[in-house]
Amino acid sequence: MNKNSIIGILLIFGLMIGYTVFMSPSKEELAAQKRAQDSIAALQKQITDTSQTGNQTKVVEGQAAPAVDSVTKGADTLSKANLADQLGAFAFAGTGKDQVYTIESEKLKLSFSSKGGRISQVQLVGYKTFDGKPLILFGPDSCDFNLAFFSDVRPVNTSGLYFLPAWPDKRFEGKNDIKISGNDSVKFALRLYAGSTDSAVATESYIEYLYTVKANDFMVGYSVNFVGMEKFIAMNTKEMNIDWRVRLPRLEKSLENEKLNTTVHFRHSDGEVDYLNERKDDQQNINTRVKWVSFKQQFFSSTLIAGDMFQNADMKKTSEPEKEQNYLEYMESTVSLPFNPLADKQLNMSFYFGPNKYNILRTYKLDLERQIPLGWSFFLMQWINRFAVLPVFNFLEGFNLNYGIIILILTILLKIVLLPIAYKTYLSSAKMRLLKPEVDEITAKFPKKEDAMKKQQATMALYKKAGVNPMSGCVPMLLQFPILLAMFRFFPASIELRQEAFLWADDLSSYDSIYNLPFNIPFYGDHVSLFTLLMTISTIIYTKINNDMMSTGNQMPGMKTMMYLMPIMFLGFFNSYSSGLSYYYLLANLMTFAQMYLIRRFVNEDKLHAQIQENKKKPVKKSNFQKRLEDMAKSQGRK
Repeated sequence: MNKNSIIGILLIFGLMIGYTVFMSPSKEELAAQKRAQDSIAALQKQITDTSQTGNQTKVVEGQAAPAVDSVTKGADTLSKANLADQLGAFAFAGTGKDQVYTIESEKLKLSFSSKGGRISQVQLVGYKTFDGKPLILFGPDSCDFNLAFFSDVRPVNTSGLYFLPAWPDKRFEGKNDIKISGNDSVKFALRLYAGSTDSAVATESYIEYLYTVKANDFMVGYSVNFVGMEKFIAMNTKEMNIDWRVRLPRLEKSLENEKLNTTVHFRHSDGEVDYLNERKDDQQNINTRVKWVSFKQQFFSSTLIAGDMFQNADMKKTSEPEKEQNYLEYMESTVSLPFNPLADKQLNMSFYFGPNKYNILRTYKLDLERQIPLGWSFFLMQWINRFAVLPVFNFLEGFNLNYGIIILILTILLKIVLLPIAYKTYLSSAKMRLLKPEVDEITAKFPKKEDAMKKQQATMALYKKAGVNPMSGCVPMLLQFPILLAMFRFFPASIELRQEAFLWADDLSSYDSIYNLPFNIPFYGDHVSLFTLLMTISTIIYTKINNDMMSTGNQMPGMKTMMYLMPIMFLGFFNSYSSGLSYYYLLANLMTFAQMYLIRRFVNEDKLHAQIQENKKKPVKKSNFQKRLEDMAKSQGRK
């Protein structure tokens, strides 16, 4: 350490010691502080004694009993002093009455709380819960909304402060309950005043939460306006943090399925939509810009949307205990908006409170529809749902048909589209079945395991000579697979089916129970779903018919057994799933039986067999690729 470094360290220590000595209170100041503390302690003791004796002030021997009014006045003084110390410019807003104001439109019934200035309850008009109650996305005791910033050196959290109402729309001035309809809209404001510690409100300085509600819209405008707040917000403020916490209530019949479809969704600035893990507790800290954060349930969502972009977002979801039957998840999000106290006077945002219906969410052009699980990760699946299933489904809705009938018509249309594929599949299976005796002869010719390659070569040569492609039956099945997956995604996510009854099912979006069991069967449940049972039986019958048609021997008996076990295994899964989906698969199986019957009527297998025999007489031209494959097989056989 050189000389200059030592001198620098000594100077720093000297400055610190000098600052400490200079800032230390004098004896007189210490004595004044002690007297103030003693007075406060005595006053607190008097208040405590008063409360314990039921408004009778405790009398100390040799002293006069203080009047109750003086004690009350002292308590008020103490309370104001504490509030001024804790809240500074917002001390006046530290006490008040939690007044509720309501705005009801054709879509929403919103409750606003003066404490925190927040939307404390959201009810969707025209929707009910599974047990017939008004559908409330969240209530006063299950949500919290907070704007956090610094005033001088004090942290300010608006959730504990009391706002005062203002009515920019003079038609409704002074009204606590407002109702609008048609194309009407209303603006309502709650203001947090600053700079006053008494009952006289300093109207020139306040933070205003301005809400805009349209009668026919699920979107609610939300702006935070800063009026005359330059001197009350810390000058080094770079951002405003918004904390939003909601405990989401149960809304659907199947608690398990609703939990599996409840999570936090969010959209990045590049348009990519992501979400937290649906099956376990999860959290993410996003340090890049985010457009919106949504607390998404199976069929409804509550979404906070930035006017431009949030700077970052921290999100978390916590599962409720397994025994909890009334709530799903506890959601938390903290987002920040860039803010300059001298330049910025308004932060623009909006809320979406409404159904997860594709056509509604699509109109906002915010990618909110990406919350609906239509198979976005697989382009074929989402295209089938978006450009085929949804348009047909919505078209049929216009005829006011029962949704069971709509699913029936949709299934018929899909089967008509898939008829050429079904025809090709049947022809392939028929050809394979006709060649089965010759394949059995080849199997008998090469019974040893070491001759497996020769057996395979001879079988492929037979297929080639007969003009049969053994893979031709698999390709049509692969083409149908995206449609099966698309339907698997569509029906459980379709709010159109919610609480729609058909036959014995009272809700096609949930399970249909014809009998409630007095006990729970592992991997099955505590009820019997008839649509699922019928679907399973029809699938087993279809498997049997298909195996008989496709049978070429007993090369893979284990695979046949698995084909029969799969429907039984899925019985437990589908038992608590959407009855609309089970109904669709049942219809698909029944129509497949009808298709197979009709195709067999039009396909003459004798002519088909004769054609195969004619093909075998024709010379087979081998491609270069096939020659290379055969050469490789022969070389491996010699080894």
